[in-house]
Amino acid sequence: MSSLEVTIVEYVQYLFQIYWWLVIIYVLMSWVPNVRSSFIGEIIGKIVEPYLSIFRRIIPPIGGVLDITPIVALFVLEFVRIGLITVITYIL
Repeated sequence: MSSLEVTIVEYVQYLFQIYWWLVIIYVLMSWVPNVRSSFIGEIIGKIVEPYLSIFRRIIPPIGGVLDITPIVALFVLEFVRIGLITVITYIL
């Protein structure tokens, strides 16, 4: 691997890791009252909610209460990360 390839792959992995943690934080914030309506909660919501809403349109809550879309979204995010890194490695 060239140093450019390593740098790009590390950068992509870093961005995906940040987004993965934002999704986790957003889910955990739902367990604490009024945290999502805070300044930080609204910023994280604006970043994460568009991605989660894709899956919420497809997957209904289980029993009307349990929302598993963040779990599915994290799996998909991981598959996209692996695929993107594979493509970058192949191209470079």
